[in-house]
Amino acid sequence: MTDPRVEALADILVQHSTEVGPGDLVVIDGTANAQPLLMACYRRVLAAGGHPRLNVGFEEAQEVFLSEANDDQLEFLDPIAKFQADSIQVAIRIRASENTRALANVDPSRLAKTMIARRPVMDQIIENVRWVLCDYPTNALAQEAEMSLSEYADFLYGATNIDWSEMTARLASLKTRLEAGSDVRIVGPDTDLTLRTAGRIWEPADGKKNMPDGEIFTAPIEDSVNGRVRYEFPAIYQGRQVDGISLTFKDGLIVEATAERGDDFLNAILDTDPGARRLGEIGIGTNEGIQRHTKNILFDEKMGGTVHLAVGRAYEFTGGKNQSAVHWDMVKDLRTDAALYLDGELLQENGVFVE
Repeated sequence: MTDPRVEALADILVQHSTEVGPGDLVVIDGTANAQPLLMACYRRVLAAGGHPRLNVGFEEAQEVFLSEANDDQLEFLDPIAKFQADSIQVAIRIRASENTRALANVDPSRLAKTMIARRPVMDQIIENVRWVLCDYPTNALAQEAEMSLSEYADFLYGATNIDWSEMTARLASLKTRLEAGSDVRIVGPDTDLTLRTAGRIWEPADGKKNMPDGEIFTAPIEDSVNGRVRYEFPAIYQGRQVDGISLTFKDGLIVEATAERGDDFLNAILDTDPGARRLGEIGIGTNEGIQRHTKNILFDEKMGGTVHLAVGRAYEFTGGKNQSAVHWDMVKDLRTDAALYLDGELLQENGVFVE
């Protein structure tokens, strides 16, 4: 018998997140581990009058490709993947990782080649398709979060199966407030960073793209970022963990990047292309159902009382102009001895918004 929480989450993904309607071509992508949620979504797309296309793959295939492909293969843009991205109206991706560190020993330069090659597909989906990304609870994700599988399932559904209409209303109010300002300052332990967002669109993330959601984000003005930020939480990218990251910005550019662990990998990713050393996003977490770091950015960036800053690609719909094959979110904890300021006035103190 399917967990009723799976059925409820499928309703959210198909009805709320992507609003599947008659005639929509919908790709549902995932691995066999996520079969209950994949099939629940498949049935709901049919019920909504859409045309589901189910892509079920093997997580191991990406590891094999990145380990064994030659340069021509790494830099190849699959025309079928591009055709699919150009043809669909909706993309629902369900991740069910068996090994969160499968790519930990892959050469970063090989990762960079594949990211650059596949960027046209990524651009098309991000900008022109109604898409949502969601995780399905697995032992690997539970282990990473230092929970049992049942505890992790409770945690996951506690963050996804919530009243998204209430989140929509709360974020609409915050959007009005943020768009009336222009200068943002982030202050905390080993952190004092300023940036400008004047004229940029603050996007409320209320379950339409990621699940769980619960954040509001925009793109900083590209040359406005100055100061230093140090991250307490580890940052995970392509299966690699980097600890104790400190970034120093001058006129928008990262001029110094260090890490207590993974320094070489950090700088290799920042050297992927010119845009990788600039910020593409600032986001404020608002999902109070997430109160612990799990080494899964899909959850961690939504954590109430945090801010996340992504190096690399900016989302054009927010007004951002920075281009990069990289988009790496790093989460800053603001719940202790920290504050957010908007135009010099206190916006949030120790993770709590000031009314």
